[in-house]
Amino acid sequence: MPADLRFSPSDSTRAPDGPSVAELSLATARWCARRGWPVHPLAKGRKTPAANCPDCRRNPHPPAGCPCLQAGRWCHGFHAATLDQDRIQQWWGANPEFGIGVACGLAGLVVIDVDAHPAEPPTRDRILPGIPIADHIDLTGLANGFHTLAVLAALRGQPSPADDEGTMRVRTPSGGMHIWYRADGRRWQSSVGSSPGRALAWQVDIRAHGSYIIAPGTTTQHGTYTPVGEAREPAALPFWLAQELERTGHLPASNIPAPRPVPARARQAVLAAGGGRERGRDTLDAVLAPVRACGQVAEGAGFSDVLNRAAYTLGGLVAAGRLLQDEAVQALRDTAVAARPGQERRIEQIVHSGLTAGLKRPLHGRGRRL
Repeated sequence: MPADLRFSPSDSTRAPDGPSVAELSLATARWCARRGWPVHPLAKGRKTPAANCPDCRRNPHPPAGCPCLQAGRWCHGFHAATLDQDRIQQWWGANPEFGIGVACGLAGLVVIDVDAHPAEPPTRDRILPGIPIADHIDLTGLANGFHTLAVLAALRGQPSPADDEGTMRVRTPSGGMHIWYRADGRRWQSSVGSSPGRALAWQVDIRAHGSYIIAPGTTTQHGTYTPVGEAREPAALPFWLAQELERTGHLPASNIPAPRPVPARARQAVLAAGGGRERGRDTLDAVLAPVRACGQVAEGAGFSDVLNRAAYTLGGLVAAGRLLQDEAVQALRDTAVAARPGQERRIEQIVHSGLTAGLKRPLHGRGRRL
């Protein structure tokens, strides 16, 4: 693949006179690794990591002790991320349908993930956390993360990062954008823009330590992640944006030492103590099952109530440290959209409302039935 990462985003099998998607996947994974960005496989056509092996699914354990990782296999999502070109050849050569995830923390990256989901804005105190918005301010037209990020930048007298031609930007299939920056040694923490806790702006997520980003060139069932403009390298995180991330709690507290690479991050340890990552997936599947079942009937399934209960339950599980919020919420959205295509706006509203309520009521519940 050329160094400027050129490809056809419109062809899901083969671009005219160009490489196939299978060839692009391997080439893109190699391209990322050459830049020092550890990569791991994503499931075919999806944004989620490739599944763990059967043994790891049957016998949950922390990633740090996984024999698959020691043997060069891809279990445990971004924990398996590698720069090893031979391993990359083995993984994508045998599974060319895999997408490519980049482990942000290991890569020294902080990626601004701007969403453009149709949804009603939250309360004024959640649009730009920590920045009051008076009632007399007219918010008509504010509809997505591009808007909130632009407002934040304007308040600081800066151009929006979405317009930053000096760094790599990637358009997502849903109309959002990933804006890549170098973390330059600071251990920025991840967040979700709709979270009542740490967040930069509504519909603006932060991908850093503890998360991954989808590599440009990856094709999912919804489309291709396509580079925008000419820049193919991340620039240094702008100083003003670093200040905003620090203001909104995206660095560990100064009196808390940074976690060592092994054992894994605190949240992974919490999940492992609760039965391991795979048990978390089983729990997530149990919560999603009623929502998935609504897709079997066209109407009359009480979809809104079912979705609200699922969102509330997930919120409680996330608050208790039993599930990772980013993965759980995305899985719920994907399941709900599959059950009721074309109702994305309504789904987003219900998920946000139920999740917000659930996050206030942690579900620790040992042995509790879902």
